[in-house]
Amino acid sequence: MATAADGAPAPKIDYQIDFFTGQPYPVWAGLRQSACPVAEVDGQTMGVFGRPSFVVTRWEDIEGILRDGETFSSSINAEHIGQFMGELMLAMDGKEHRAYRNLVAHAFRASQLEQWDDTLVRPTIDRLIDAIAPLGKADLVASVTSQYPVQVICGIVGVPIDDAVQFQRWAEQINTGPLDPPAGMAASQAMRDYLAPLVAARRAEPTGDFLSDLVHAEVDGERLTDEKLYGFLRLLLPAGAETTFRAMGNALTALLTVPGLMERVQADRDLLPAVVEETLRWETSVTQVSRVATRDTEIAGCPIPAGAVLNVLTGSANHDEARYPDPETFDPARPAQNHMTFGTGQHQCLGMHLARMELRVGLGVILDRLPGLRLDPDAPPPVIEGLAFRGPSALHVRFDPS
Repeated sequence: MATAADGAPAPKIDYQIDFFTGQPYPVWAGLRQSACPVAEVDGQTMGVFGRPSFVVTRWEDIEGILRDGETFSSSINAEHIGQFMGELMLAMDGKEHRAYRNLVAHAFRASQLEQWDDTLVRPTIDRLIDAIAPLGKADLVASVTSQYPVQVICGIVGVPIDDAVQFQRWAEQINTGPLDPPAGMAASQAMRDYLAPLVAARRAEPTGDFLSDLVHAEVDGERLTDEKLYGFLRLLLPAGAETTFRAMGNALTALLTVPGLMERVQADRDLLPAVVEETLRWETSVTQVSRVATRDTEIAGCPIPAGAVLNVLTGSANHDEARYPDPETFDPARPAQNHMTFGTGQHQCLGMHLARMELRVGLGVILDRLPGLRLDPDAPPPVIEGLAFRGPSALHVRFDPS
């Protein structure tokens, strides 16, 4: 694949893609196929922090960036989303990051996942389907996908289900905090105020649940400070709720719109794991992560100055023609390869196994309990849209009432 001549500056682009309704994949494909797949973003459109800002589009370059935490630091996240989430792993590197990650990783152990499957995940999706199964029609985004993951995450943390809608609202405001800082800050403080009594109760009397594990986690004599604990919870709730709900909508969109896919999966449910993985590659719910260059360097032959912000387009990597033949096509039968949806390197997503389980279980229950599932011919078809976060805003369907 072509790269820039050594030392040639990256082209500067006017990166006008709507945050909520944009369709960035054609723009990214053009950049991947250009002489330099790294581009400097015009400061009036997407440049941040008053520094040079670049987008990186190819799989090979993105994998190298995410595996080189010394040259490409995550610390930029402290200045961006960290304003709203507090002290979080996403903004840490090296020894500090390893110590923090080791403290929280135990809470995601395999035995916990097995327990959540039976006691929380399946009951949650069943309860949501109970409400719509007799109706014969529904908007699956409003009725199921937007509620299911946040209710699971709230259940994991010990938040009553009646408060899940409020947590969904806080999660959205925290995630989009850079677009509306007052709302993001208010949501961040409100979430901490709500969680404080739950944390105090587990500290006084552990119950063996997820939150107790976090509060009492200890590695080499170190424990989570309050700021790191609340930072992790502010990351977990928005990340676990927002990303999985969009991914589930994307999977359902594929099942309902890709010719023959629904019939194949209905006939062989063993295809569901492959459908989940192809969904995560084809339409990842979060398309980019941020890094900052710690020194003068280069990517694909393009010079990158120290302090430059990198918009690392993991969604573009998942569509790189050099790695995935015919990448725009949804094909669950394509040879298995790691995708970039959960990242790679030291910051690979801790919750990826939970997310996969929620998607696999949720889709299976929907297909089992909504027979004849199909698009509603009287409603607009679903559209997956957005720049940084992608998913359908509505998914109108019909099915046989039961």
